[in-house]
Amino acid sequence: MNRYELTYIIDTALEETARKELIEKVSALIAANGGEVEKVDETWGKRRLAYAIDYKTEGWYVLVTFKAPAELPRELERNLEIYDSVIRYLVVKLVEKRSNVKPRAVRPAAPAEEAPAVETAPAVEAAPVEEAAPAEAE
Repeated sequence: MNRYELTYIIDTALEETARKELIEKVSALIAANGGEVEKVDETWGKRRLAYAIDYKTEGWYVLVTFKAPAELPRELERNLEIYDSVIRYLVVKLVEKRSNVKPRAVRPAAPAEEAPAVETAPAVEAAPVEEAAPAEAE
């Protein structure tokens, strides 16, 4: 089973009880098709949309993390398309990072060698510049 993340936006015109029922329906749909819901996160809550969608400027964001067989996301998207109160949705497969690169070995720090003292040359004073006499016009 693969891990997935589903984010969907619900219309704010929907009442709170109807919104809770819709969230439960989506979770039940995942479970009914062989999936396992790990977490339902509604902490994003009501937010302003980046652009108007069907003349709606606000939406209620829901994030669901779940494990499911590979066929479930297509079925889930098909059902989310049917619900009129779902404005947008996105299903993303979560991939675990695997590193094939060995970490670099830590080298012992080399003792700091003292750099030889650099002698500086004495400062040379600039000779005063004499002003040139203006040339006389003849």
